[in-house]
Amino acid sequence: MTDITRADGRRVDELRTVTIERGWSANAEGSALVSFGGTKVLCTASFTNGVPRWLTGKGKGWVTAEYAMLPRATNSRNDRESVKGRIGGRTHEISRLIGRALRAVVDTKALGENTIVIDCDVLQADGGTRTAAITGAYVALADAIEWGRGKKFIGQKAQVLVDSVSAVSVGIIDGEPMLDLAYVEDVRAETDMNVVVTGRGLFVEVQGTAEGAPFDKRELDALLQLGVDGCASLRDIQAGVFAPAGE
Repeated sequence: MTDITRADGRRVDELRTVTIERGWSANAEGSALVSFGGTKVLCTASFTNGVPRWLTGKGKGWVTAEYAMLPRATNSRNDRESVKGRIGGRTHEISRLIGRALRAVVDTKALGENTIVIDCDVLQADGGTRTAAITGAYVALADAIEWGRGKKFIGQKAQVLVDSVSAVSVGIIDGEPMLDLAYVEDVRAETDMNVVVTGRGLFVEVQGTAEGAPFDKRELDALLQLGVDGCASLRDIQAGVFAPAGE
């Protein structure tokens, strides 16, 4: 990597300051307030004993997600989609992405006929809201699963989570691959990509687009490596919030 420093002083391969406040909501079965720099997303997990009708009797559970952005999460106010009377295409797309990312690390048979819905609400947006949402949603999901186990809805020895999952944005700016783009970088990126990776380093999803000039395989490889390395750091942060106090 080069010794270029960015507007906020970071190296090109450096995450923003990432924090995860586990159990932020007193009411949800699992919750986490995740911050990637100025981006803040509240992830809450709701546990229901039972599944949608199309899954009843199949011995499998269901995990899904909904994403939304508060009206003043950005510099100017956006109308609530509930008031508009329709959910936007971007909101649908991100909700489905979060759900796919979580289901990639869940054994639905071990979950049993239970449903967990993760709500990811963007409180403040400064780039990377969907990747922050996935990273925080995993923590909320893990706590909701343990809540269900405590209530005996899930078997005491059932291994519902087969791995962890996190996500990060990468992009090319002025010809240089960079990790975890803030908004001021994202809006002028020549290539913009979101990388979703499991704790073992396996890809769940890669969303990449050339906003300006097309990118070559060498640049793609550099972006993917940045994403894998960034998600490895996020995996460690996630693990840290579950570690007993003092460790």
